[in-house]
Amino acid sequence: MKNNPKIVDNVLELIGDTPLVRLNKVTEGLTGNFYGKLESFNPGDSVKDRIAKYIIDKAEAEGLLKPGDTIIETTSGNTGFSLAMLGAVRGYKVMLAVKDKATEDKINMLKTMGAEVYVCPSEVAAEDPRSYYSVAQRLHEENPGSLYVNQYFNELNIKAHYFSSGVEIWDQTEGKVTHVIACAATGGTISGIARYLKEKNPDIKILGVDAYGSALKKYHETGVFDTNEIYSYRIEGLGKNLIPTATDFDLIDNFMKVTDENAAYKARQLALKEGIFAGYTSGAALEAAHLYDKAGFFDENSHVVLIFPDHGSRYMGKIYSDKWMIAQGFTKFLTTEKKKEVEYIK
Repeated sequence: MKNNPKIVDNVLELIGDTPLVRLNKVTEGLTGNFYGKLESFNPGDSVKDRIAKYIIDKAEAEGLLKPGDTIIETTSGNTGFSLAMLGAVRGYKVMLAVKDKATEDKINMLKTMGAEVYVCPSEVAAEDPRSYYSVAQRLHEENPGSLYVNQYFNELNIKAHYFSSGVEIWDQTEGKVTHVIACAATGGTISGIARYLKEKNPDIKILGVDAYGSALKKYHETGVFDTNEIYSYRIEGLGKNLIPTATDFDLIDNFMKVTDENAAYKARQLALKEGIFAGYTSGAALEAAHLYDKAGFFDENSHVVLIFPDHGSRYMGKIYSDKWMIAQGFTKFLTTEKKKEVEYIK
């Protein structure tokens, strides 16, 4: 029997030290050893708990925040939830600008945690006054003394993972890690992990994941921000229509783009084959692992860590909804009997 866990003073003390789990069935046929870093074990169900606590701790230490003050941020949902959780525990007002492709479940959770939510259109340029970047900036200007986290352009985003995620991966693999696969959006997770691990062993390869419709991969390869790369896609929390300074592109060895459809299937496979109920970007990381393997990145001595950023419960209205999947034309997951049902309904 396990010892009873110690009592913690509040949920924020549960952030970090997330488990690393060997992947078995979903990586059958791939070369090497594969592990999933389950960030859903954070109390806010996502990797974003790490940066929220680190940035707010720093702001408090520097006298930038006191109880009753306001925290403002742009978010696809997870960072906002983490900040709302901190706000609830420490007594801050939280105002969030959220893209309209965030699931209804995510938006409802943000409101339940006490955040003010401003839903903004996804299909506008970053400089458009309706974009969630512009809305957050306006909210910051309208609320003197507020803290604008600004995760896309905040060096602390990287440092949070340098001092936590990177250390954990090195320790959990006993220094055997050879590759890390991580989705990039703000870039803080992948950059912080990369900075720490490459200091430990410069030969460790950091493999990024990008979305079709995002500008990150081409920018990494050419240094050119090409707006022609940008178009609508469905995955939340992956890719960008701007270049975040919280991404240290020099530390990333390669980027691989994944499709909305295959990322959704892979997330479902994690649940069905491994019992890991993870989010959309976790499926994207697993899809990238298969693509990187096909491209010859691994050998039998590879120890590959995949970052699984959040929990599947935030995607019940999307990738875990048969209705939503069918509406997107994502029907490969359907059994023969299920396909008959769909045709009958049509």
